[in-house]
This record gives sequence, structure tokens and C-alpha cells, in this order.
Amino acid sequence: MVQLYNLHPFGSQQVVPCKLEPERFCGGGRDTLFVAAGCKVEAFTVVGQELCQPRCVFSTLGRVLRLAYSEAGISNETSQLESDDFVICQKPMELLGEKSKQSGISVTLESTGLAGEKIKYFHVRHLLYRRFAPDISSCLLSDDVRLHSLQLLPIYQTGSLTSDRKNSSQEKVLLSLFCFFSLPHVGYLYMIVKSVELLSVYQYPEKSQQAVLTPQFLHVITSNNLQCYTVRCSAAAAREEDPYVDTTLKACPPISMDVCALRIQLFIGLKAICHFKNHVVLLTKADPETVPERRESPKRFLSRKGTSVNPKTPPVAEAGWNLYIVNTISPVQLYKEMVDYSNAYKTAKTQSCIHLLSEAHLLVRAALMDASQLEPGEKAELLEAFKESCGHLGDCYSRLETQHSHLALPYYKMSGLSMAEVLNRVDWAVEDGPQKYERGLIFYINHSLYENLDEELSEELSAKVVQMFYAAEPKQLPHILCSPSMKNIDPLTAIKYLRKLDTSGFSSVLVTLAKAAMALKMGDLDMHRNEMKSHSEMKLVCGFILEPRLLIQQRKGQIVPTEFAVHLKETQPGLLVASVLALQKNNKIGIEEADSFFKVLCGKDGDTIPQLLVDFWEAQLVACLPDVVLQELFFKLTSQYIWRLSKRQPPDTTPLRTSEDLINTCSHYGLINPWVNVLISSESLVDKNYMEDLSKLQSLICGPSFDIASIVPFLEPLSEDTVAGLSVHVLCHTRLKEYDQCIDRLLERCPEAVIPYANHELKEENRTLWWKKLLPELCQRIKCGGEKYQLYLSSLKETLSVVAVELELRDFLNVLPEDGTAAFFLPYLLYCSRKKSLT
Repeated sequence: MVQLYNLHPFGSQQVVPCKLEPERFCGGGRDTLFVAAGCKVEAFTVVGQELCQPRCVFSTLGRVLRLAYSEAGISNETSQLESDDFVICQKPMELLGEKSKQSGISVTLESTGLAGEKIKYFHVRHLLYRRFAPDISSCLLSDDVRLHSLQLLPIYQTGSLTSDRKNSSQEKVLLSLFCFFSLPHVGYLYMIVKSVELLSVYQYPEKSQQAVLTPQFLHVITSNNLQCYTVRCSAAAAREEDPYVDTTLKACPPISMDVCALRIQLFIGLKAICHFKNHVVLLTKADPETVPERRESPKRFLSRKGTSVNPKTPPVAEAGWNLYIVNTISPVQLYKEMVDYSNAYKTAKTQSCIHLLSEAHLLVRAALMDASQLEPGEKAELLEAFKESCGHLGDCYSRLETQHSHLALPYYKMSGLSMAEVLNRVDWAVEDGPQKYERGLIFYINHSLYENLDEELSEELSAKVVQMFYAAEPKQLPHILCSPSMKNIDPLTAIKYLRKLDTSGFSSVLVTLAKAAMALKMGDLDMHRNEMKSHSEMKLVCGFILEPRLLIQQRKGQIVPTEFAVHLKETQPGLLVASVLALQKNNKIGIEEADSFFKVLCGKDGDTIPQLLVDFWEAQLVACLPDVVLQELFFKLTSQYIWRLSKRQPPDTTPLRTSEDLINTCSHYGLINPWVNVLISSESLVDKNYMEDLSKLQSLICGPSFDIASIVPFLEPLSEDTVAGLSVHVLCHTRLKEYDQCIDRLLERCPEAVIPYANHELKEENRTLWWKKLLPELCQRIKCGGEKYQLYLSSLKETLSVVAVELELRDFLNVLPEDGTAAFFLPYLLYCSRKKSLT
């Protein structure tokens, strides 16, 4: 269906001063009109809207039958083929794309002047085959089924609508290609780039003679009318060019929207039309006498010959013809008229308002896509009109009851309007009855408040938003109160509406947390505590999952802890850590965002790590989150433990978990090897925080999941001069199976730990180290004497007891030192010799 408006796309007109009656004409370049009559071609320069001047005249080799302009030059056709074939009417058919090969029509490329090597770059692509047949019963004339005005219209890629890049002919990249052709009473517009698709069908109110397609309009002439229709080229091209169209970011009127006639203007005796730039060129001719049309019988029609006829010498030029140049008004001027026209539909709340504003939007969009035709300064004006049109469409979809109300969001985004500006466009006054808020406005405001826009609404507008959601979407009220944009809401107003909510239909814990947040904002700590006591800690965590912005917000791309989070840090740090952990587990916050949150919350920057963040890392290990990279988490924790141990830096807050808690609840923290306790007890360590960090580090190293090799290079700050440092180094090298080195270190620094170490570590395939490494080392150190002589001697006795059990007598004798005292080793030799008989 074609809707008719009475707009004014045509402006001034002027007469072309031709010397001969025009037979063919076409536009060329930006300012040239070519007119052919017989063998003569006249060229005119079209300057502005009031001046058409002759430029030159040239002759052709024969009568001009067709005239076309290209950037390479003007071409004309002076020969004609005849056909004596009869027309056979077949049933209508439409074949699209490759299926059009089934039409049975073959096309062969022939080289006509092209260099032989260049012909290989040309090929035939089948796009569309459509066959029309007349209705014989209606006794139509042959002209009633004559196809005319076949035209291909390319649209080239322009990039962003706001881009200042100027396309030259060398830079043009084809974006979309459109094909138009017409019957006398109906026209068809196809898009034929990636696939062939019928975009629009134009039903003319009377018989057409010729039509021309432009990126913005379809101009059609009948015998007495110039008609101007809208087209969907820019809507189709926009979707080809921008993948974000038809998302929440961008929108464009649908290509399926009904086309409309902007104007049907009276012109007597129209014969031909062409278009270039912003000019429509019309040939009119008044017939000297009116000859009534003679209808032919169906029989006569069926035997009529094809559309190619014998050439006849045209009659002598007659008086009463004119060649007009009609200037189309600027897109912005027509756009403003269409917007004014649409105001008549605003109060009616019908689709007509959206339809006309959509046409205005497409008009501006088409002008922006045809950047080569823009005058300096026009683009800025068009961009302003484009944004304004998006605002008008946003208004329509936000206020009218329509199934496409969600389009208010992308149109408002494209308009550049702030949320406050959109809200100020709403008519809040209601004469009688409750205020009704349409879905489009609710959808836009709700989505915008979720997007963390860097915009704070005033107290007045915030109150109106709360009132709106309480009336239209009460379930969303706790959520929208958590938006950074609602920072200026009066907490008393918020609590008043929250208390009115019927919590039976949705989560009461979320309402509770929202009221607790508002109580904090008012400074009413008693109310806050009472609200927090009304639910268990587990339920409170679930509430924070439902609305993370109660704790964490983003402003200008930065993580910002809320006042609620700051209060929990001081009063319930365990609940805060559990809540952030739950947010990460439910993909509401990323790993780096969580780390940043705790740093900002605790006022730490750079590499300084607050204890609360360490608590969070430990909680991650306990929770065994699947998306956490374990080794990276191990590295964070061990690096922090090592740094604090090396600097003897206590945590800034009391840790939430002790090493014993972690060992009992987390499989990644292992039981600390017994010999470590012997080693640590050799030196008095009274600092509880220091011992806790040391125990956690030792436990993590003893755990089953830790990649020891990755942490060894970072042990340097932890000196072996302390028993704490020594224990960590020996633990790591033991995990790396470097037992010889560990035995040497213990014998040198803490001999009393050697036997407990050997009992725990030198087992199975490592048991030979008792006699191959430990026994000779102890013997050698005893020989040297010194203050640790007694410790070495005691360790040697225990070592001999173990070796006597493990080895046969001959092997035992071989491992004993040759210069040893026989009396000292005799008891162990006797036990080894009697061992077999005892068993």
C-alpha cells in the first residue's frame, strides 16, 4: 500500500533554452545537461537554481537513439536492430539469484574492442529473471504490459556517518546495488548484492510513462503528473554497512515499511524524465490535437510484434514543447517539512507519526550516504538533522503503544540526548486518573540506568523515575535505586516507595538491602542494623548477587565501592568477602575487577596489597572456583606471604582465616611436614602475625597443587639466615627432590632437624640416601668436632639404627668408615647379623 502525503520535495524550475525539440537527454557530472535532437547534441551548464547556460554543441554520426553519461565521457547509440518475432505469452515467473539460470536465456560475453587479456576479468552473473504476462480477458493494450525504466543504482561504502573522509572514484567500494524496473501501473525495486531480494512494490494511481530512481526518491511521470515516492535504499544499505543496526546500540526503519508518495504534482504533457544531482529534467509536449486511444482486441494484441519497431523519421518539430529543470529542495528543508507535518499525528498516537518520521530519518540518512553530492557545510547540518530525527523517533517509540517500543533505546542513543534531556521531554502532567507510562520509555530508562552512564540525574528527576517505576515496573525499583545515575535521590523518598512494595512476588532480601543502603545514606545506623538482621548472611549474599551495584559501581570506567561496601568493610568484612566471591562465581564481576575493588576500598594503590584482598584470594582457593587460574592465584598469595615475611610487615587488618582454618577447609593447603616444626622451634618466633603468614606459606608449599619451580626465583627476598626463610627454601628444594642439598643445609644450620627430615622424606627410592649421603656426612662432621659434635653424634646413632635394619651385614660393613672405632659400631653390627635369625 502506498500512502499519500502532500509535501513539497520540488522547488524552483527553469526552462532549458534548447534550439531543437529534444528527443533524448541526460545529466552528466555535477553541473552538465546533454540534450540530443537528431544528429545534434547540445550541452548546458546548470548553475544554482536559476541559471541554465549553453556550453557547446556537437554532432554525431547518426541520429541519437540513446544517450548516457559516464565519468569517461558521453556515449550515444545510433543503430537499431529489428525483430520480426511474434510475442508468445507465458505464465508469470520470478527466479532469483543462481536460479535465474533456469530461465533458458543464455548470455555470452564478446570482446568488442577490449584487449584480449582484459576480457578474462569480465564474467556473467545471473541475478534476476522475471516474466510478466498480460491478463487476456481484460483486453489490455500492449503498452499496458510494456516494461520500462530499467535502472541499476549503486550505493558505495561511506564508513561512519560522522566520518569526514572524502571518497574519490578510486576509493569507492560498492556497498549495495539496487535494480528498478516498471510496468505502466506498478514498479519493482530489488536489492541484488549478496542476495536478490524484493524491497518495494510501487502501485501507481495512473498509467506511468517513465521513472528514475535516486538514493532518496523514485520520480515517476504520467501524462499529466510528476510523482515523487520514497525508497528503501538507504535502509537496506545501512544494514549492509553497519552490523550494529537492529541492536540496542543502533536502529534504522525497516525495509519492509510501506513506501509513500510525497507529492503528485500537475505537469501537462509529460513525455520524458531524467535526474542528476538535485535536478529533475522533464520534457513536456502538448499534442496539437487530442486523439482518443483506440483499444485493440485481444486477438490483435496476441499477434502484435515485439517491442522493437522499424525506425521512422520523426515528424517536423512542433510548437508546444518545453524542457524543464525542476530543482529538488535540500534534504534538510524537506526533512523539516516532514517533521512539521508529523506533528498533526502526535496527539492521535497512531503509526502514521512513526511512519512519516521514519521517512524523514531515511531521507537524511540517504543524503549522508551520498556524500559526493554534499556541498561544503551541508554534512554538519545533515548530521544535526540526523540526530534530531533519532530523537523524534525515540519520542514516538517511548510514548506510543507499539510492539516495537524497544526501539526507543537505540534511537535515543543515536540522538546524543542525555537521559535528563529525554526525561525533560516527557509530559508529566496528567489531568485526571493515574499517570500511564508506556513500555518504550520504561525500557529506555531501565536499560540506561543499567549501563552505568556517567550522568547523575537531579533529585527532582530521580524522584520522577522512582515514581514511574513504582507505578509501571515495581520489581525493578530496588535495582534502579542502585544505579550511579540515581545518586541524588532523596533517601526518604526511596524508602517511602520501598516500604510500599509487596515483596511476596519477588525477592524480599533485595528490598531489604535497598532499604539498608538508603538508611546508611541517611546516617540511620539503627535502621540499617535492623534491616541487616532480618535475613541470614547466606540470604544477604544472594541479595548482593541479584544486585551487585549495592556494593560495586563504575564511574567513568573506574571501579567505585559504594558506601554500603565501605560500611561492611568495617563491620562485616567476612560478609563482604563472601559476597564479592559470590559475584565472581556468578560471573557478575571479573578477577581483575575484584582485585581493583578491594584495593580501592582499602585505599591502597600500586603494588600495595590490603589484607582484605589476601582474604579474598584465600577464599577463592577455598571455594575452588573453576574459572580461577590456580597457579596465578598461588603466585599472588605466595608473593604476598613472602613480601610480608621478608619485610616483617604485619597485615593492615586481622585476617579472616588462620592457617589451621585453611588446612582444614581447603585441599590446596597441605599438612605442614613434621620436621618443619622441629626446625621452627629451634628459634623463638613470638610474632603471631608473622607465624601465621609463615604457616600459610609452608602449608601452600606442602599442598598437592602448587607448582614449586615457578616460585623458587621469587624466594630471594626471604633470607635463609632466619629459620623461617630456611624452612621455606628447604621445603621448596625438597619438593624439587634436591635431597642432598637439603641435608647439607640442615646439617649446617639445624642438625636436630636432620633425622626428622630423613624419617619423613628419605623413603622408598630415596632410602639409599641414609647410607650414601647422611651417614658419610655425619661421620665426616664428627671427625671435625666443634660445638655441634653432640648433635652430630646423636644423629649418627639414629642413622646407624636405620641403616642396620635396611642393609645386609656385608653391605653394612661396606658403608662404615674404614677408620671408625670398632667398639662404637659393634652394637649395630651385632644387631644387623642377628636380624635375619630374628625374622
